[in-house]
Amino acid sequence: MGKEFLSVFDEWSTSYDETVHCEKNEYSQYFYKYDEILNLVADKAFGNVLEFGVGTGNLTLKLIDRKLQVIGVDPSRAMREIAKEKIPDIQVFDGDFDSYPDLKDIDCIVSSFAFHHLNNKDKSISASKFLTTLNTKGKILFADVVFENVESYELAVEEAKGKGHNNVYRDLTQEYYCTIPELEEIFASNGFKVEFTKCNSYVWIMEAQK
Repeated sequence: MGKEFLSVFDEWSTSYDETVHCEKNEYSQYFYKYDEILNLVADKAFGNVLEFGVGTGNLTLKLIDRKLQVIGVDPSRAMREIAKEKIPDIQVFDGDFDSYPDLKDIDCIVSSFAFHHLNNKDKSISASKFLTTLNTKGKILFADVVFENVESYELAVEEAKGKGHNNVYRDLTQEYYCTIPELEEIFASNGFKVEFTKCNSYVWIMEAQK
């Protein structure tokens, strides 16, 4: 599930942190207010947390700083190794949104900049599994690139192409970015109450309450 992008993240692992904090590259709008976005997710998280797409451990660190218990999942060995270097005691499993250990007593599921690697069918499969993974009154907190509607997505594609932002253009046209109505339907149909908060011109935080 979403494994077609795995080689990209293995290669990106050593420069990922530089990319997300650089204000003068193609991805600067994607990652605008990056630390603030992660802080917003961490501030809303509670209890025992399952994090998907741990990456280099940036959100993980913020969760741990808030004294939360975190279990991580990431399909990229290179990313997991960097996360373990930053946080030696963190438990990080090889897996993805649909393939992870049978965990008990999970209050909150979080992720940042990762859920768009799944097509909508796989997003729905994962949402159904999240429902059984979470405790009663559990919550999902995902920060990701999402578009208000199809028109805003098409505008972003045209802007990336016009500015010569070839990497962003490739991402927008090859990955599985969806609209707020699509994402809301996916989670609502699986039993969640959903709210969205806009963080920058690309990123929204989705809160899905069980």
